[in-house]
Amino acid sequence: MRTRHAGMRHGLALRGARGFTLLELLVVLVILGLLVGVVAPRFFGQVGKSEVKVAAAQIKSLEDALDQYRLDVGRYPTTEQGLAALDTQPAGVTRWRGPYLKKAVPNDPWGNPYQYRSPGEHGEVDLFSFGRDGQPGGTGEAADITNW
Repeated sequence: MRTRHAGMRHGLALRGARGFTLLELLVVLVILGLLVGVVAPRFFGQVGKSEVKVAAAQIKSLEDALDQYRLDVGRYPTTEQGLAALDTQPAGVTRWRGPYLKKAVPNDPWGNPYQYRSPGEHGEVDLFSFGRDGQPGGTGEAADITNW
């Protein structure tokens, strides 16, 4: 009797170890899908906010370099000379002491060049990015990031 009873227990244990049913796997996949649906937008929303913060920090760094250029040369680079004047001495500029950046002038976090105007419409210089959409104006992550 003991052997038969022990064998039944052993047989039940084997039946339970066969694996998962298709229904159980589908339930797990649905739960994972719901979790991704809730967590992913929050995560990617944070990525967008960090890109805006990076653009603002880069604009501030470029402004500082432009101020150093102005101290050395006596004026800001013209719109035509652009931000390239921070890396390469423009023709006819004798008091240039650059390069004024450790690395080349960066593009904004979305891969577009920063916009530069001197004289600016909002100050001595206007320095800005068009944001994620690369177009003037916009809201949210597509809004312009400016130095004014």
